[in-house]
Amino acid sequence: MSWGNPLSAPVDAVSRKPERQLFSPRNRRELRKIAIGLLFISPWIIGFLAFSVYPIGASFYYSLTRYSPISSPRFIGLFNYEKLLFFDPLFITALKNTLYFVVFAVPLGNSLALALAILLNQKVRGLALFRTIFYLPSILPLVATSIVWTWLLHPQYGIVSAIMAELGLPIISWFADPAWAKPALIMMSMWGTGWMMLIYLAALQDVPQELYDVASLDGASLWRKFRHVTVPMISPIILFNTIVGLIGAFQYFTEAYVITSGGPGDSTLFYSLYLFNNAFAYFKMGYASAMAWILFLVILILTFLIFRTSAKRVYYHGN
Repeated sequence: MSWGNPLSAPVDAVSRKPERQLFSPRNRRELRKIAIGLLFISPWIIGFLAFSVYPIGASFYYSLTRYSPISSPRFIGLFNYEKLLFFDPLFITALKNTLYFVVFAVPLGNSLALALAILLNQKVRGLALFRTIFYLPSILPLVATSIVWTWLLHPQYGIVSAIMAELGLPIISWFADPAWAKPALIMMSMWGTGWMMLIYLAALQDVPQELYDVASLDGASLWRKFRHVTVPMISPIILFNTIVGLIGAFQYFTEAYVITSGGPGDSTLFYSLYLFNNAFAYFKMGYASAMAWILFLVILILTFLIFRTSAKRVYYHGN
């Protein structure tokens, strides 16, 4: 029997084979599933394009223009960036104030949150109540807590000033003194570290007890257990909280806006507050957009440096 030469098969039959496979019933079912999936997530896609992608692209374009709500944008290139970096002293002041806040608020907030998490990880009575009390400040409205802190630190009527007077300490005009305004705001930010404490608490409860038992058999002290067991095992959470705290500190706005509005003497003029003033007080939308992109680049660079420098110090025990 002659089977024939397979190379002599008709060209049309060979060329139609992929077409039949492409539109086979199985492939049509797969395409139908993909179409249905895209249909169901289309509201999210439309929202993402309309409320995320478009505003990001528009802000970059506006950063290259002179634009206000009462006039059409006029393209001026990199002039906004040049003016910010070289000819705007308030920009440098706002950047210095923000860096000051970041350098002190992020490490202090992380340290306090970790200390509270360690305390709340102990087996004591009423633990759930204590956890709720320490977490509660982080979910309260920032405007309300800012007003409360304004009265707490009032130099004449505040309870903190009354306690200091009873102890014979000098009364400090916290928010009215340029030297103490930023430390007062840093102290306020530490009061709201409950969310960070909760994350640390979850990480501490995930540390295997066997490691502490082995360390105890080797005669390790509490400090050595903390340094060589606790810190390495929760190092990914420390990295996470540091980066999130860094991003939040660079965007610090509400408390300074409500309490000091940038004063006294521009001592609390933080970056986001100056950006807000340019956009909604001076109506310099293009200038404010350029500030937003500079802030984005600063946070991006610092986050990248933290990731690179922490690669050898963070231990992922699941890997």
